[in-house]
Amino acid sequence: MADYDFDVLIIGAGPGGYVAAIRAAQLGLRTACVESRETLGGTCLNVGCIPSKAMLHASEFYNDAKNGMMAKLGVKMDNVTLDLETMHEQRRDAVKQLTAGVAFLFKKNKVEWLKGQASFTGKDSVEVAGQTYRAKNIVIATGSSVTQLPGVTVDQKVVVDSTGALELAKVPEHMVVIGGGVIGLELGSVWKRLGARVTCVEYLDQILPGFDGEIRKESNKIFKKQGIEFKLSTKVTGVTVEGEKATITVEPAAGGAPETIEADTVLVSIGRRPNTDGLNLEAAGLSTNARGQVETDHRFQTSVPGIWAIGDVVPGPMLAHKAEDEGIAVAENIGGLTGIVNHDVIPSVVYTWPEIAGVGLTEEAAREKVAEVKVGKFPMAANSRAKTNHEPDGFVKVIADAKTDRVLGVWAIASVAGTMIAEACTAMEFGATSEDIAYTCHAHPTHAEAMKEASMAVRGKAIHV
Repeated sequence: MADYDFDVLIIGAGPGGYVAAIRAAQLGLRTACVESRETLGGTCLNVGCIPSKAMLHASEFYNDAKNGMMAKLGVKMDNVTLDLETMHEQRRDAVKQLTAGVAFLFKKNKVEWLKGQASFTGKDSVEVAGQTYRAKNIVIATGSSVTQLPGVTVDQKVVVDSTGALELAKVPEHMVVIGGGVIGLELGSVWKRLGARVTCVEYLDQILPGFDGEIRKESNKIFKKQGIEFKLSTKVTGVTVEGEKATITVEPAAGGAPETIEADTVLVSIGRRPNTDGLNLEAAGLSTNARGQVETDHRFQTSVPGIWAIGDVVPGPMLAHKAEDEGIAVAENIGGLTGIVNHDVIPSVVYTWPEIAGVGLTEEAAREKVAEVKVGKFPMAANSRAKTNHEPDGFVKVIADAKTDRVLGVWAIASVAGTMIAEACTAMEFGATSEDIAYTCHAHPTHAEAMKEASMAVRGKAIHV
């Protein structure tokens, strides 16, 4: 019998890796997790999802106090000022507590943390910090990194990526965001609320690629109303830095005369790429596809028996919650159970104000896939809780198969859309029809009633519009 150090060795301690490690240990498997950071949790917990939400939440409070929203509610504040360092400290504290929580869970579940970078030395072995370990199963969960814009140097001072955008020591006078996707809009909105002028440059003709068309257009309108400037169908051809200022050269995506934009902060946010560099995949008999991803089957096993992969390093949306579900599934598959992830029901959320969320097919994709669809919509302006909270922007949209009434997709713009979308995910996981949601009693007054009304609207039964 082969002499293995571990039953399972997981490379990467992000949302996919650390969850896989804990679940594997729960199943009684000798488990190790390789991580080179000083803290566990990966990009999401250290410099991504979690710290950005801390800044989003704090900036919303400041904006409401500074720009009169609180006064409209009868809460009057004089001389509202921004203490940016305190705002940064509460962000760092949230990260510190949560990363320490993951370390505690590792100890509780007897997961061994191997500190360092992992590199394959064979099909069942890796080297970490000069020592070789053998494992019966190895899971690649190395996540992703920021995609670089060719010819543009990120110095984390004037030109920053998503990590640098969280650490700015002062509010920029003018921030240019390159990329109209989720991360750029979230971080751009933080600094807009804190007082920066924000210009978003997007190569495509609309923001939020991959989202429902109506949602994309309405989101653009809302952000414009909030003061974010957009240059759509525009490509960046260069960024030069002189002192503490940057000059961004842009031109129409279809070709045309160039122009320049001056800014004191440039946020490069054009996507992410899988982390496979340095893994020495060749030693394990593995290679990547054209997108740099590791291909797997539905069980998350690669072409090499005993080697598995999950999260941002495999095909599919680069989302923490997708990685978590895959982490549980791969551990259960290794442990002899049946681990499954329904990739048709993975929600996406933009944590701007209001939030934007969706799951399943867009209306455009549904009309291509199904012979006939029915769509129900309900405006948040007609929702009683949104009305009392002074949150009129947005709507809920339910897309159903006209023949079977089965829900194909749900999209929403609302202050709590990220929480509301969970209902849609549960409904779709169980194959619900729009009528199933419509005839399920929802508490009043809640934002969730908009989901019920939009479902009723699919069959022309909405009450409050």
